[in-house]
Amino acid sequence: MLSNFKNSLELLEAVQKEQLYQKLLQQLIKDFELANVPINIPLDITPEQLKSTIHEKVYYLIVEKFQNYLNLLYVVDIAESEVKKITPSDVVDISAEVSFLLLKREWQKVWYKAKYSS
Repeated sequence: MLSNFKNSLELLEAVQKEQLYQKLLQQLIKDFELANVPINIPLDITPEQLKSTIHEKVYYLIVEKFQNYLNLLYVVDIAESEVKKITPSDVVDISAEVSFLLLKREWQKVWYKAKYSS
């Protein structure tokens, strides 16, 4: 079920309850590959490790490869208006917020596919 989550870990716990965690991992891997952003996400990764991995990658992209960061946002389909709502602070906090938006959007994709595909 889609609902308002407070943070990435709360979202990932809900994904596990819906038994769609593996599908979320596959969707993340697929979209990162489409954006040509290499990321190592093993299929047995824990939610805490996943949150950390995504956060580190987004931080790296913002600091080192900004064009790739923008491309990833486009491929994942994160609304520009959502990114603009993030309060400017340090890059660590911004990357954490963007990581949360990324996970929420990927969860939407997985949830809708599971709910409405035949």
